[in-house]
Order: sequence, then structure tokens, then C-alpha cells
Amino acid sequence: MAVVQYTEKGVQLLARLMRAEAEGDGDLGMLLVGNVGVNRVRAECLDFVDIDNINNMVFQSPGGFEATQKGYFYQRARENDKRLARKVIKGIRYDPGSYALFFFRPPGDCPAQWYGQANTGRYKSHCFFAPTQTECPAVYGG
Repeated sequence: MAVVQYTEKGVQLLARLMRAEAEGDGDLGMLLVGNVGVNRVRAECLDFVDIDNINNMVFQSPGGFEATQKGYFYQRARENDKRLARKVIKGIRYDPGSYALFFFRPPGDCPAQWYGQANTGRYKSHCFFAPTQTECPAVYGG
């Protein structure tokens, strides 16, 4: 059962985002980016109050994803990318992105916080940052 509403177009869009943002970090890296995307759709807090579907999340402005400004994002989604996107849409979570709303690739170590969110860990090139459950209960399923 899906934790966010979606269409086949949404699956493809999320798959393209995951690949464009984290293909170099492998399948798990792409799944972590997918967790962040799904969490932003679920959030209803902070900068994500009116982000109620995958399309709005991917193209949020300001605050969206840098990958949408690059040509690679606009290539067709591959079957593996879509399979991974469906996993996170079903609510499967992967640490350190389980409850994260932000990720980025720093030039060095991960900072302790990013946009007021605590560092939940690093996977390969990306650091992940999550709100508290009190701050954003919907991200945690509440």
C-alpha cells in the first residue's frame, strides 16, 4: 500500500529524480533520495506544507532539487529506477534517509545540522538531515 498518492507519471518522475541526484551512490543511494522525496510529500510542515504530490515535490521552487535543472534528469526512467521508486512510495525506509527532509553533498564532513535539521548520517557522498517527530509528525507516520 502506498504512503503517498501517485500515478505512473509520478513513479517515473520520482525515478528520474532519484537517478539524477544519486546514481553514483548506487541503488541504496537512490533509495535514500527517494525517501527524502516521499517524506517531503508526507511532511505538511516547514517548507513542505503544500507539497501534496510527487510532481509538486520534484519541481518545488524555491527549495526544489538541483537535478531538475540538468539535462540528465530529463532522460527516460529505466525499469530499475522505477522499481526503486515504487519501493519508497510503498513506504519502505532506508537509514539514514528514513525520516530525512534534506540531503546534500558537502565538500568535506557532514555538518551537525542543515536548515535546522539534525544530521542523521551519511551514505557515500550525501549527508541526510531529519526534523524531530514533534516538529513534523506526518513524516514519522503520525
